[in-house]
Amino acid sequence: MRILHLLDHSLPLQSGYSFRTIGILAAQRKRGWETVQMTTPKQNSFNGPVDRVDGWTFNRTRPPAAVSQRLPLLRELAQMHRTLRRLDEVIEETRPDIVQAHSPVLNGIPALQAARRHRLPMVYEVRSLWEDAAVDWGTARQGDLRYRTTRNLETFVLRRADAVTTICEGLRRDILSRGLPSGRVMVVPNAVDAERFSMRRRVDEALRLALRLDGCVVLGFIGSFYAYEGLDLLMEGAARLFRDRQDVKLLMVGGGPEKERLVEQAGRLGIADRVVFTGRVPHEEVQRYYDLVTLFVYPRHRMRLTDLVTPLKPLEAMAQGSIVVASDVGGHRELLVDGERGYLFKPDDAGALACKLAEVIDRQEDWPAMRAAGRRYVVAERTWDAVVEHYAPIYDRLVNGKNGA
Repeated sequence: MRILHLLDHSLPLQSGYSFRTIGILAAQRKRGWETVQMTTPKQNSFNGPVDRVDGWTFNRTRPPAAVSQRLPLLRELAQMHRTLRRLDEVIEETRPDIVQAHSPVLNGIPALQAARRHRLPMVYEVRSLWEDAAVDWGTARQGDLRYRTTRNLETFVLRRADAVTTICEGLRRDILSRGLPSGRVMVVPNAVDAERFSMRRRVDEALRLALRLDGCVVLGFIGSFYAYEGLDLLMEGAARLFRDRQDVKLLMVGGGPEKERLVEQAGRLGIADRVVFTGRVPHEEVQRYYDLVTLFVYPRHRMRLTDLVTPLKPLEAMAQGSIVVASDVGGHRELLVDGERGYLFKPDDAGALACKLAEVIDRQEDWPAMRAAGRRYVVAERTWDAVVEHYAPIYDRLVNGKNGA
């Protein structure tokens, strides 16, 4: 079986999106399926119609004329037109059995058109809802014209796709609310390559000393600094915790649009000497920082985006036997069970976060069992080899007309 994956990004990108992409592609090939990769004009750069990145071959799409990219709507129409033309070429060259478009709708519409034109089944994979992401970015407000238009376009594609996959139950419920039959929507959850992670920590003492983290309980966040991640709440909760705990520091690894505001907030709260901002670090260096963290904190704010979408970073932390403290939003509840394989606290409540962190720090006798439970869950249910099996009945139905793998 050959699957054409239509992506809208260019690897390598050190994000949950690209980690999921490579994890799925590698597991599908391991299972014996062939994959063809194609990117849209939204790729980072264009160096020819075909190139190789990190051992993967990508069919690229030439960007539209620069003048067309200056105007909203014309920009999106031009991108979709170029994507459709390139899809026709790649389909003719590779003869896939299935077209699988990764959301958003800028991929979905041309993929739907190309699949119909070439009489191929089309799978639409939804990893987040574009309209809700736009609210967090500040480019739309929930319920405004842009929000409703984007949502209606996504619904148009969802209803016409031959099958829909999504990463979690929250998104599945939202998709079903748009009138799709339940049998057409399948969850293929986020996962990790468990073999990449080990519970045996190799603490880099030189790095720990350089960051002045020696002798401390280290709270940590490793990822992108977006508003929905709730890192402003983490600063406030840490400040409250620091009043009574002199042996606790906060390690912030990464960057993003909230970076400057967070640095300013740490200074305003009087905790700048207790918070270490490393900036972005090369992917091959990230494990050195993971090994320094005592408790990983994921304080996402409660909103549609975080209630519907499950993150990838907590799974990575659990895979290496780290303890996770997270806000009690829908996306986290699909990964964590409070007191069993992690800890949950009341969202948007800095006091609740500080209390939960103090409670966990005071119960260190529970840490070994918590670490082991998180690792067991990932190995049993959240490896790429395990979750890729969810595609088997979908593909078999679409290609062979069967209901099972």
